[in-house]
Parts: sequence; C-alpha cells; structure tokens
Amino acid sequence: MILQGTGILTSFIHIISESLLAPVVIILVIFLVYAILSLGGFLNEWFTKKPLKSDALESLLQNVSKSSSPDELKAVIDSSALYKEQKDILVKITNNYNLGPDARKAFASKLIEEEESNLLKLTSKTDILVRLGPIFGLLGTLIPLGPGLSALGTGDITTLAQSLTIAFDTTVTGLTIGAIGYVISKYRKQWYESDLTTTEAVAEAILEKLNGF
Repeated sequence: MILQGTGILTSFIHIISESLLAPVVIILVIFLVYAILSLGGFLNEWFTKKPLKSDALESLLQNVSKSSSPDELKAVIDSSALYKEQKDILVKITNNYNLGPDARKAFASKLIEEEESNLLKLTSKTDILVRLGPIFGLLGTLIPLGPGLSALGTGDITTLAQSLTIAFDTTVTGLTIGAIGYVISKYRKQWYESDLTTTEAVAEAILEKLNGF
C-alpha cells in the first residue's frame, strides 16, 4: 500500500535523479581525463625514478661522516644520486649550521614534514579517484535504469537499450578510473615512503656531523 502523498515525493525524487545523470557523466569524463594524465606522469616517473640503493646510501652516509666542514657536506650532497627535492632539504639543513642543535633538529623536522605533506597531496588526488570513480560509475549505472525499466513496461526496446548502454558504459568508466587511481597511489606511496626514509637517514647523519663542528 502506498501512503497518501508519497506520489509527489517519489515524483520529485525521480526528477532529481534523472537531472543528476548529465552532471555524473561530466564528472566521470573529467575524472577519466585526469586519470589518463596522471597515468602518463606515473609512467614517466616509473621509467625515470631511480631510488637510492642501500649500498649507495651507506656510501653517502660514510662520506657525510668524513666531511670536515659544512661546505664539504654540501659538496657531498650535491654529488650524490639523491633527487633534487631531497638535496634541497639537506642543503638547507647544512646552510643553517650556525643554529643550536635543538633548533637545527627542529628545523630539519619541519622541512621533512613539509615535504611529506607535499607528497601526500600528490597521492591524495589519485586516492580521490579510487573512492569517487566507482561511486560515480555506480550512479551512472543506476540513474538510467529507471527510465529503462519504465520503457520495458511499455515495450519501448530502443529506450531500454539506450539506458542499458549508458549504464554499462558508466560502470566500466568508473571502475577504470578507480583501477588507475589505485595503481598510481599504491606505487607512489611506496616510492615516497622510501624517499622520506632516505632523507631522514641522511638528515640525521648531517645533524650529527654538524653537532661535531
């Protein structure tokens, strides 16, 4: 039994639901374009990224410990195989050798935290694709099914076929967006965590060496 007055409410919800289809499709297209662009950047990073191996890190730490001045420390950092962002952080720490030990350590922690925050912003964008891509894909699946089922009741096979086509297309698109975002986020988080660990290790060695000057 349908309660009195619910017909108006269900009609209103039906209108809202159908009006959401166009925005959902537009958002899916935007997500898909961003996912493809992110995938291109990820593949470029995949082929060009060369993380510091444990042997190279050991050698770098040894060279840091053997340095006799801040200038020599900076030369060791510049000649290392670290990434530019890592070198910038370590050089800033070295440049502030005149600070006290506690202030220098706090400054180093702040620089590393800022870099970690920047890296998290990069992965958070693809994390959004992982969560929202399938959600909007599901919305794009369910919204056209209403008119499609109504068309089935009246024998309008053409409208039903069109509705099902939209439903399947949006489902595939949403899942594709989520899959791309998941792969990118997964590997980037591993890379960035390794980079931060390396930066922290070298920063600790530099701080220890600066305390001895």
